[in-house]
Amino acid sequence: MQLGPLNHIGVATPSIADSIAHWRDVMGATNIGAPFDMPTQGVKVCFVDAPNCQIELIEPLGEDSPIHGFLKSNPLGGQHHVCFEVPDIHAARAEFEAAGKRVLGEPRIGAHGTLIFFVHPKDMGGMLTEIMETPKDAH
Repeated sequence: MQLGPLNHIGVATPSIADSIAHWRDVMGATNIGAPFDMPTQGVKVCFVDAPNCQIELIEPLGEDSPIHGFLKSNPLGGQHHVCFEVPDIHAARAEFEAAGKRVLGEPRIGAHGTLIFFVHPKDMGGMLTEIMETPKDAH
């Protein structure tokens, strides 16, 4: 597996509005996207542009959101995952599985509109890791 570019760091938050204020007012972020719902994944997301990657703010959307469990353990929110790009999502999935890593679910469309999957944190040094196919118009 060849390590691709870091695309974003996912940060779970109980309130995207409060997190936007933090990134804007405390961290000086000037390019913050509009929040949008991803009902199929049970989250609302918003991207904050940083010079070398993005911060993905993730808020639970509905009672069945997978983010609720994380926020129960971390009520203030915090780093949820890291996301790296790969040129071919299906080849990457096959490589992770061949290496004995637990891929969580089938590839699906993520917040950037490209295919993603997650790898279990116990197989990735304790970090939930998102693998994302590089968008065709990127880089």
